Amino acid sequence: MISVAKVQRRNAWRYYVRGVAFGDGRRPVGQSLKDAREMAGLPPGVWRGRGLSALGLTDGQVVTERQMKLLFGEGRHPDADRMERELLDDGADPATARRATVLGQPIEEIERRKQTPLLALDFVFRPQASLVVLWALGDDRTRRVIERAHERAVATTLRWLEDEVAQTRWASGRGRAKAPALVVAALRHYDNRNGFPLLHEHCLIANRAQRPDGSWYALDTARLYKNIVAADTLYTLEMTTEVCEELGLATVPREVTPGLRPVMEIAGVDQELIDWSSTRRHRIEDVLEGITDDYVKKHGRLPGERARHGLAWWAAQETRPDKKTPRPLDQLLAWWRVSALLKFGQRMVDGLLQRCRSAGAAIRARVGPWVDTALATVDVAAVVFTVRGVFYRRHVLAEARRHLLETLRGRAYVPGIDSYITDRALERYGRQLTVPQKGRRAPDPDQLSYTAEFTSPSRWWVAGTDGKPRESTRYERAQVASHALQNAIRTARTEPPARDEAPAATASAAPPPASDHDQAAPHSVDHPGRAAAQTPAQRAAAIHAHQQAAMPQEYLEGRTTDPETWITSPQNFAHLAALTRAAEARGRTVEEQADQTKHAHQAKQAPAADTQQHHTAQPDQSRGAGPDL
Repeated sequence: MISVAKVQRRNAWRYYVRGVAFGDGRRPVGQSLKDAREMAGLPPGVWRGRGLSALGLTDGQVVTERQMKLLFGEGRHPDADRMERELLDDGADPATARRATVLGQPIEEIERRKQTPLLALDFVFRPQASLVVLWALGDDRTRRVIERAHERAVATTLRWLEDEVAQTRWASGRGRAKAPALVVAALRHYDNRNGFPLLHEHCLIANRAQRPDGSWYALDTARLYKNIVAADTLYTLEMTTEVCEELGLATVPREVTPGLRPVMEIAGVDQELIDWSSTRRHRIEDVLEGITDDYVKKHGRLPGERARHGLAWWAAQETRPDKKTPRPLDQLLAWWRVSALLKFGQRMVDGLLQRCRSAGAAIRARVGPWVDTALATVDVAAVVFTVRGVFYRRHVLAEARRHLLETLRGRAYVPGIDSYITDRALERYGRQLTVPQKGRRAPDPDQLSYTAEFTSPSRWWVAGTDGKPRESTRYERAQVASHALQNAIRTARTEPPARDEAPAATASAAPPPASDHDQAAPHSVDHPGRAAAQTPAQRAAAIHAHQQAAMPQEYLEGRTTDPETWITSPQNFAHLAALTRAAEARGRTVEEQADQTKHAHQAKQAPAADTQQHHTAQPDQSRGAGPDL
């Protein structure tokens, strides 16, 4: 998972230099960062990114306090002191020497325009809660595997941002160019502010990138923000896949918020252990409930997706504890183990990895390392359309990566299959809305907006886990739309051909043609051991059987959560729809009865009103006849 924060002028950069670089603790006054790290046993920060060579730095080189202050506090070269000293020795004046060390536009000029300069973006990478528990309570090998997978997943995500997302901008955004070289300072932390396990890494991405002509310009940070979800899903997919393949594990969906997308956690990790490590979540949820109630009272409705994120951020800030004293990893591991043993016992703690492997083996026996690209394409397109209506390529790409994570359950996948599914979904089901205009620059592929021609399911009301009724979420409606389309495709594939028809007619009856599974396709479904020559009906049946075996049982039944969560099963969807119709019928009956009562009451009051009018007209008669008399 990835969260993003801004590093700006004034106090923001000091917070990162003095606190985040010191294990998110409070560094003693007057003590250097290097000495404080060594005394606390904390790992040093390292430089990453392809843009290091332009600054004379190397990948993996240790980040110093002075370098952080120069780059993230003043917008200057990390080695500005040496460069400025050499220029002064050559006879340059101090202003010229200092200006030569500035990367891009000086922040003083930005401030003179009454603007706040943005020095960097803080991308925080952290794995799922179940992986954190395994890392904290597992053996040394398990911990090394998880840390190595985390490092590789972070590196892969940063490379994807450099290759596909990062751009420089100038002239107020009118000029743009690709920036395949970022400058990143990576700072690793092991715990949260309560001292409980939370493996995560702060990656400070400098808001400067070099163009081919050697000049430095600001990054298009809006593009980075827009692609956060796609980067998040890539990091989670990469890390989860490597850990599961190395340790023989698998994933299962875990519902965090009813009605919203589940989190794919490691199978076999007990919920009690996840709750033990997520100490801040309970405090945040308590505060969030009160903030949400205030929001409903003020606006008269439940908060939307954007409002939910804002309320969650506010609750996290309200419950944020003070900075702690950082401790070495060895001490933290020992304290975590003792805490878990006292609360859960040795059998539960020591048998954690074995339970995960047993659960993983059972899932891997059912799920093969294959993906049905046709069903994946329609699933991704239906979900994105139902949730968003109008979408971009980044939304489809993120959903394709989620589909791989949910379908393969930790199995390895062919590199590039996420882009393949994305392109096929846009090509087959997307309808482009963006119209290029003559005389203007053609928009980039990721700037094109799309929609689809699917029928969006109607809203319905469901019984919440707290007993209160709630409206179905967009994700639940998306799941219904996706399952309906997939079932239609499966039915069309497996229908037997007519007696006098050629077998090819069955293949042409399916919405996606059989070419979706052509053996020449780079990511098509593979069915080892089958006969080379098959009729289209046999081929469709084989694909159907494969997809049934690969999809988790929860998804085959239409659920994305524990079986006890009855809200999202197909049977209960029909039951809930019947209850909704019955409730609407009762509502109409009550309204009709109320109308009849109202009319009857008005009819009774009509004679009395006429009598009252005659009585009230008597005083007017003494004044003389009216115009009608």
